[in-house]
Amino acid sequence: ENLWILCRFLLGQGRLGNGTGARRPSLPMAAVVAQRGAMGPLVGAIDQGTSSTRFLVFNANTAELLSHHQVEIQQKFPKEGWVEQDPKEILQSVYECVERTCEKLNQLNIDISNIKAVGVSNQRETTVVWDKETGEPLYNAIVWLDLRTQSTVERLLKRIPGKNKSFFKSRTGLPLSTYFSAVKLRWLLDNVKEIRQAILEGRALFGTIDSWLIWSLTGGKNGGIHCTDVTNASRTMLFNIHSLEWDDELCNFFEIPVEMLPKVRSSSEIYGLLSSGALTGVPISGCLGDQSAALVGQMCFKDGQAKNTYGTGCFLLCNTGHKPALSEHGLLTTVAYKLGRDKAVCYALEGSVAIAGAVVRWLRDNLGIAKSSEEVEKLAAEVGTSY
Repeated sequence: ENLWILCRFLLGQGRLGNGTGARRPSLPMAAVVAQRGAMGPLVGAIDQGTSSTRFLVFNANTAELLSHHQVEIQQKFPKEGWVEQDPKEILQSVYECVERTCEKLNQLNIDISNIKAVGVSNQRETTVVWDKETGEPLYNAIVWLDLRTQSTVERLLKRIPGKNKSFFKSRTGLPLSTYFSAVKLRWLLDNVKEIRQAILEGRALFGTIDSWLIWSLTGGKNGGIHCTDVTNASRTMLFNIHSLEWDDELCNFFEIPVEMLPKVRSSSEIYGLLSSGALTGVPISGCLGDQSAALVGQMCFKDGQAKNTYGTGCFLLCNTGHKPALSEHGLLTTVAYKLGRDKAVCYALEGSVAIAGAVVRWLRDNLGIAKSSEEVEKLAAEVGTSY
């Protein structure tokens, strides 16, 4: 468990540094070489985000990043407001990042057998349904910022007293919205006959990206572990953030069979062992949704401590301790972390802006204003203040 907490701490520091956007500096190569003989245990982190996938390996003794590899993920826009990704491409990107990072470590004469644990951090809410018998996705992943479910939300609202979007907020911490997984899953059941058939035949499994990855990496159709952690579960709108269980009433409201949902675990425990590749046999020892991972990575363990992340979107989370705080001003109540089976759960208030860094990619790919994401920063520096 200590390795896992360190892994989350290191991943958060790698993403957010000192709060200025700068990454923590690595040791000079000569220093790294000098320390190899007494390196000790290493920890790995899978960071699967909306725009890219990364795998990072850290020295557990010195807290230094030893190597990493990153792969950009394609987003598909089949219709206006629709955003999809290929679950198989996401999975393949994880395999590629792990293998390339291990190759880099071997080139540095670093023994990859010292990697003792791997953690998963992932884009939240993005919804995947797959066939447990074939291991194949039954539809593209519907990404968290997808807006196709607006009509689904309107239809569901008609069944709620007073058409109150916050009717379930006391139970879930969330308003009824296109944002969360339950509505995306309802759309899939309504519109994809292959999924309806798979449900009837008991073949369909649902999960957010963490569930899809953990199931696939631990064996897939040959005994893969179908699970999620409390932070990701709390973003589905099917999860009771007080009892920390799937809520039967919510499942009935959205008409989603509980049998297709993953088992909910704490954020810090061994879920299963990697079943293939260079790290076969290494345990996946924990999981956090990406914004919770950043909160832990910045060591915001006390009530009132907060972090802000500028990524694909912009997310500010504030630790509220062991009691969930409900906002009347548009903030979300979410599970921050639960670092062990027998540990107390901690909650957070969250403010979200869906589009932040994503606009950089849009400027590059759609308008052609810049040839690379790095060019946008240069262009921004050439203008004066916006005030």
